[in-house]
Amino acid sequence: MASGYNERGGADPDHPEYAEPTRHLPRRPAAATPALNAGRLWSGGVATAVVAALIGLVGLLVVRALLQIPYLAPAGAGALGDSRTIVLCMSAAIAALAATGLAHLLLVSTPRPMAYFGWIVGLLTAVAVVLPFLDSEPLTVRVATAIIHLVIGIAIGSLVTGAAVSATGGRAA
Repeated sequence: MASGYNERGGADPDHPEYAEPTRHLPRRPAAATPALNAGRLWSGGVATAVVAALIGLVGLLVVRALLQIPYLAPAGAGALGDSRTIVLCMSAAIAALAATGLAHLLLVSTPRPMAYFGWIVGLLTAVAVVLPFLDSEPLTVRVATAIIHLVIGIAIGSLVTGAAVSATGGRAA
């Protein structure tokens, strides 16, 4: 069987249709997945945790000091309330870190990770807003709790999304 090449690797004069050697086509690059800068994502997550805790504290101060609603403690406990204030602030910070972990997991494992992240955070925020209304506290306390949870959830969702987009060079959206 004629190969189109002579023994020396050159074109075979008996087969002019094979005068040019096979051309090498350039390889297509592998499917591009966003490179993730995990340090940037997690530093944004820690900053989000601080912001979320501070939102909880500011929300508590507004409700207790300005609106005079006995939120998380009896009215005689002062503007900062009691140990439940620390629980609120720490819970908000932990939620922000959990959201960062979720974003990291989604970024490395799913198509359109921020779409899923937005839905998950939005639905969990909705749960956090509705849950206070299942309690037997006065309506003013339930509404104040729901509003504080809503603001914390919105902050966590938007700030972690921004950190994730930044950590992937804008390719995570």
